[in-house]
Amino acid sequence: MPDVAHDAAALARPLDWVGMSNIAVPLRVAGPAGESIQVAASVDVSVNLLDPDARGIHMSRLYLELQHAFATEVVTPAGLRRVLQTLVDTQSGLSGAARLVLRYDQLLLRPALASGNAGWKRYPVEIDACLVDGHLKLALRFAVEYSSTCPASAALSRQLNADRFAEDFADARPLAGAIHDWLASERGLAATPHAQRSRADVRVELRPAFDELPLTALIDALEQALATPVQTAVKREDEQAFARLNAANLMFCEDAARRVAAVLSDDRRIERFDAEVAHFESLHAHDAVARVTGSGAPA
Repeated sequence: MPDVAHDAAALARPLDWVGMSNIAVPLRVAGPAGESIQVAASVDVSVNLLDPDARGIHMSRLYLELQHAFATEVVTPAGLRRVLQTLVDTQSGLSGAARLVLRYDQLLLRPALASGNAGWKRYPVEIDACLVDGHLKLALRFAVEYSSTCPASAALSRQLNADRFAEDFADARPLAGAIHDWLASERGLAATPHAQRSRADVRVELRPAFDELPLTALIDALEQALATPVQTAVKREDEQAFARLNAANLMFCEDAARRVAAVLSDDRRIERFDAEVAHFESLHAHDAVARVTGSGAPA
């Protein structure tokens, strides 16, 4: 059969990346206890084209290699390196670099705050792996959703509560004055109703010296730092506990960004990080956003 891919290129030049996007592939990833879990993934695959005169790459070889590349073992840095090198090898000297972008949802079982129940929570994940001249570059992108209550709004609410108390109990002096001051203080609001949903979008470039992808560990650390991750199973006692957490963690988007940065900058597995937090305002028609970049702890 004729193969026009072997014809000479009309406008000869090398190409940075050539490949396919959004390939459906089953993927094995580590579960919350380290067990192997199969998930549905969408994968982009590409290689560079070094020969300026070559019309194209062997694209079908990339597709066929992906069909079984992740079927039997959990995705790890070492496994990604092997697959990427195999993708380069399939091109018979046309390529010297390969790239994979894997997108899937990570499911983690999350306990309720007070009731003893639990539920599954979904985290969108993207793994960006690139092999150039034998050097692996690996990045993780994921998102964590949490609740945020505006500190300014909480202070204004406390003032209104205190003023109403002073108005309704004006004849109860002198005790009313002390209670008014207490209600106006941070101690006067032990809990706040659950407020605006918020999200931290994080991208970390990993150092190549680690055997596993630290996805669950990073998610856990960020949720602990933000303190108000959105919940799964919720009974009344859980909702009350969540309200207490919101009152204890009033946050502007700037506060949330600093909490995220503190976690990432203290992690020696991270080379660089880029994080954006967005508070989807319930007062305004726009969102409040903060972005922070930095480096992880020295290795």
